[in-house]
Amino acid sequence: MGKKIANAKKIISKTKEYSLEEAIALTKLTHFVKFDETLDIAINLRVDPKQSNQMVRGMVSLPSGTGKNTKVAVICKEDRVAEAKAAGADIAGASEIIDDIKLGKIDFDIYIATPDMMGIIGQVARVLGPKGLMPNPKLGTVALDITKAVCNAKSGQVEYRVEKSGIIHAGIGKISFTANDLIKNAKAFIDSISKSKPIAVKGNYLKRIHLSSTMGPSVKVDLSTVV
Repeated sequence: MGKKIANAKKIISKTKEYSLEEAIALTKLTHFVKFDETLDIAINLRVDPKQSNQMVRGMVSLPSGTGKNTKVAVICKEDRVAEAKAAGADIAGASEIIDDIKLGKIDFDIYIATPDMMGIIGQVARVLGPKGLMPNPKLGTVALDITKAVCNAKSGQVEYRVEKSGIIHAGIGKISFTANDLIKNAKAFIDSISKSKPIAVKGNYLKRIHLSSTMGPSVKVDLSTVV
């Protein structure tokens, strides 16, 4: 494994910045493990997340999907359970889901709730909040239209949130995707981040962008090719 990593790093220049297309091609080229790795993106932003008016958070639908089977739970009243399951939710209900969360059974990637259930969800806010799983109307995970919310979650939505260090990390597809599909996903993700620039931030907003496979070396992207 050490030799494979070393050989992969030799292909990529530590000082050079690559176009988005070149960076993705190099990431695919330096993929050396047997499992289907995720294409990871890391974006350094010129923000101070400690300031409430500089927080960057949102949701983006990737045009080529994520390649991941997203498990979705819908918290709703009994008369809408069938609707949620028909839309593709892995589980739907109320008290049983809340009870599992209280016991620490967090088995789903996304929790969606109807607005009338936000009162009961408050019981587990301290559990879901730190994990970034708390339903939020701004992210489309608190919605009257259950079918649309579930379909969006299942079709390739990715949530992002800037970390304390000012970096956003996310997986935007699988290395097995075609280069064209990965380019589409990367552009959609970067465009969403760009549009989420806080009003309080002046001047250059994007500082650096790096791409890598799960186990592979990092490739620096030339910002002029994506903004």
